[in-house]
Amino acid sequence: MSAAAIDPRRLDLAAEFRARPFGRHSPELQALLDIMRRAENCQNLILVSIGPGKWALGERLPDGKPPRLLEGRIFESRAAGEWAAFRRRRRALAGRELELS
Repeated sequence: MSAAAIDPRRLDLAAEFRARPFGRHSPELQALLDIMRRAENCQNLILVSIGPGKWALGERLPDGKPPRLLEGRIFESRAAGEWAAFRRRRRALAGRELELS
């Protein structure tokens, strides 16, 4: 599966990730995540712990520099941060917002 092969109609994979962001995923979802998490596809997007129970999206910087935090949004759980990262990566690769109820 390549970045060009990401099908924005595959809402089932997004729903699977939202329901279970950690642990084992279906082979199709894992293949999608592998593509989405490549540096060339996600601008080195990472989830950064900024304190107990506080998470933010950030960008990994070269040479061991601390990450640059993105947006002003703070997440109260790692799962919420992972979901935000998933949505951001998917939007970048699929070319449109995720519409999942």
